[in-house]
Amino acid sequence: MLRTLIILAVIVGGCSRASYAEQSASDANYVSSILDGLKQKTSQLRSYQCEVNYLFSQPLLESKTLRTGNLYYARLGNGLPAGAGSKLRINFDTLTQDENPQQKYGEQYIFDGRWLTHIDYQIKQVQKRQLAETNEPIDAFELAKRNFPLIGFDKTEDLKKEFDVNQMGDSNQIVHLHMTVKPDSIYKDDYKSVEVWIDKQLMLPAKISAVSTEGDIYEISFTRPKVNEVIDEKVFEFTIPDGFGKPEIIPLKK
Repeated sequence: MLRTLIILAVIVGGCSRASYAEQSASDANYVSSILDGLKQKTSQLRSYQCEVNYLFSQPLLESKTLRTGNLYYARLGNGLPAGAGSKLRINFDTLTQDENPQQKYGEQYIFDGRWLTHIDYQIKQVQKRQLAETNEPIDAFELAKRNFPLIGFDKTEDLKKEFDVNQMGDSNQIVHLHMTVKPDSIYKDDYKSVEVWIDKQLMLPAKISAVSTEGDIYEISFTRPKVNEVIDEKVFEFTIPDGFGKPEIIPLKK
């Protein structure tokens, strides 16, 4: 489930709508300007929270699993610069398997800049994995970037080294980009393509879809986003529930 955290990290990005109001969709630099704008907004991101729908599909097995929940992100200290330590929490509350009715489902991921804690309420287990040195906290999205192309965090020229980026559609509400993994890309062993639908009013991703080399599809939708609003620090606090086993501790690999 760590890949869940990695893909959800793609939410970052954004820029002012006015930046593109006068640009035509046929402009050869249109895609680059969008990606540049997302990168600029990312550097100013102090906090982000939203509702998430995470759909995992396996077409070969004709299987679909939908999880819903909430995501909270805040940079530590004064919130800047990008790359500083941060806190991230993802709470999944419901699960729907194939055509079965929705059921309550508890699973949480909490990252404090150093440790990633996974709380699984189904099997009553907790895992704590160290991902950074004690005195060197890292940003959650910078961490995820090691395994997944982060639209908004990666520079435009870096993305274009790894992907063929094309605009698939442009309406009054949405810009749709499709990124095909290049044969020599660092992501070639994990992904075939990534698509993003950007809300032009907010200039934030509304949906992300990634296709793995195995043909599995990871689709994330974001609703009710709040950007750079104060998040109560208590949101990132947690306690291990009664009846759970002793946490599994995985120290940082040297």
